[in-house]
Amino acid sequence: MFDPNVQFANPEFLYALLIIPLIVFWYIRRYKNATSDIRYSSLRPFAEMKATTKERLRHVPFILRLLVIAVLIVALARPRSTSQGENVYTEGIDIVLLFDISGSMLARDLSPNRIEAAREVMMKFIDGRTNDRIGLVIFSGESFTQCPMTLDYRVLKNQLAAVKQGIIEDGTAIGMAIAQGVNRLKESKAKSKVIILLTDGVNNRGEIDPLTATQIAQTFGIRVYTVGVGTAKGEAPFPVQTPFGERIQFMPVDVDEKTLTKIAELTDGQYFRATNNRTLRQIYDDIDELEKTRIEVRSYRSYSELFYDWAGLALVALALELILSNTYFRKLP
Repeated sequence: MFDPNVQFANPEFLYALLIIPLIVFWYIRRYKNATSDIRYSSLRPFAEMKATTKERLRHVPFILRLLVIAVLIVALARPRSTSQGENVYTEGIDIVLLFDISGSMLARDLSPNRIEAAREVMMKFIDGRTNDRIGLVIFSGESFTQCPMTLDYRVLKNQLAAVKQGIIEDGTAIGMAIAQGVNRLKESKAKSKVIILLTDGVNNRGEIDPLTATQIAQTFGIRVYTVGVGTAKGEAPFPVQTPFGERIQFMPVDVDEKTLTKIAELTDGQYFRATNNRTLRQIYDDIDELEKTRIEVRSYRSYSELFYDWAGLALVALALELILSNTYFRKLP
């Protein structure tokens, strides 16, 4: 079967194989027109004689000579095997997700609430990455690293799934969260360093002002994308525990869009506003497209000459033909 990895450097020589049928035709005609040097009045006495092995194999030298010619023609066409492949070079991105888990994130203007909607979108975002290290920082009144920078997305998603409101002091420490993200990225050797900040409030806790933390991020070449969560105007339904059970109370939506926009502008990022589940998903899809890992693919092809193998086969066939013609199939004068 033809090997697709074998190519010919000089395929035009293969046209010479057309001479093979002509040689066969000439040989057949010559054989039929050949006459014996000894004449007999009748061949009936030889009618019942069986052909000897030598007689049955009398065409072997011609076949070997034909094989020599065909193989030499193929050898002149320079067959060669090819191998090819790709070298893939990745230019990774380091990403830190800043996740606001303050009490206001339980508001139900997103379904089932802001925290769950954000968690679901982050999970999908993680699934869409392949060669990027990702870390997770959660914050409310304070911040801490839930998962350090990692390529093990299974561990990262498990840590994200374990996040719930109330595990740290309530409040909104945006500046502290950014500083924590910068601390995770400042030693990074990645070509691109990114923070994605998701919050639904106004900075009201922490020792570091959001813009001060942003300037530090700018110093380290970190780009910050900010996402404000909550309905565009008015109030959002919020669950409140009472002696009679849980009831829904409407509370004003208070997203500091001015500060979030400034943070993004200072670091060459973008500010997005998520007012429902669909827009939140679209925002992370957009960020995913903006921060794609650069992959450089270099293809290569190498050749291994097969000329010597074919030439060697021709020499073996020629030697065998000469030996047989001068020994076993030798004709007496």
